[in-house]
Amino acid sequence: MRLNKFLADCGVCSRREADRLIEAGEVRVDGQIAGVGQQVAEGQTVTVNGRPVTPEEERVLLALYKPVGVVCTTDKTWGDTTVDDIVRYPKRVFYAGRLDKDSEGLLLLTNDGALQDRMMRAANYHEKEYEVFVDRPLDDRFLKKMARGVYLRELGVTTRACRTERISGRKFRIILTQGMNRQIRRMCMALGYRALAIKRVRIMNILLGDLKPGQYREVTPEEREELYRRLEKEEQERSGEKHGNGETENRRTEAETELSQ
Repeated sequence: MRLNKFLADCGVCSRREADRLIEAGEVRVDGQIAGVGQQVAEGQTVTVNGRPVTPEEERVLLALYKPVGVVCTTDKTWGDTTVDDIVRYPKRVFYAGRLDKDSEGLLLLTNDGALQDRMMRAANYHEKEYEVFVDRPLDDRFLKKMARGVYLRELGVTTRACRTERISGRKFRIILTQGMNRQIRRMCMALGYRALAIKRVRIMNILLGDLKPGQYREVTPEEREELYRRLEKEEQERSGEKHGNGETENRRTEAETELSQ
């Protein structure tokens, strides 16, 4: 199989991160520096920064409350606090979807590379629910426009239709099925509002619940089973739509550029 998939399946990192490690010369196969796109066969020795990599038998899925100020990256160039800094788990886990630095709330962590790829695939329309606090009182016109989809001039796209609900005078709930970079902030700005606080409270059937910032829990077997059931259903529905309306290439491009809000 391809080396990046092998590393993801072993729970080292996502395929995208694996390609970055390979490009940086940090991965070796049988002692030789590996190349991007390289194949690896059964019995070959793979190391990352000198440490042997073996298939991970137990799949882990964690629900984390990411605090504001924590970044979803392994890059320490700017001295930011990363998810790895706050999660002390005995197995190596990586995020399945992202939250920007200024947002907080639910983030899923796993050592299952295949699950991570499925969760970050935009074409599957995963539901993600947020609570948003803005800089001035809400009006019905704003919420209706958010729900219909907002044209983002800087990206040259119109967001997908979504669901919105008023919570209080300056706070609303929004359920998205896509995750462009800083999408909610961009949508609010395009309509003359500024998002002061964004908290993600749900990803599909997984809830943030009573977790406090920095806390995490293991997803229950029942939650995991339901998550996989929904993933399978979404993928089947998307597959049928692609064959029916010729959207395959558009969906593929969107999946490749996905950056979860």
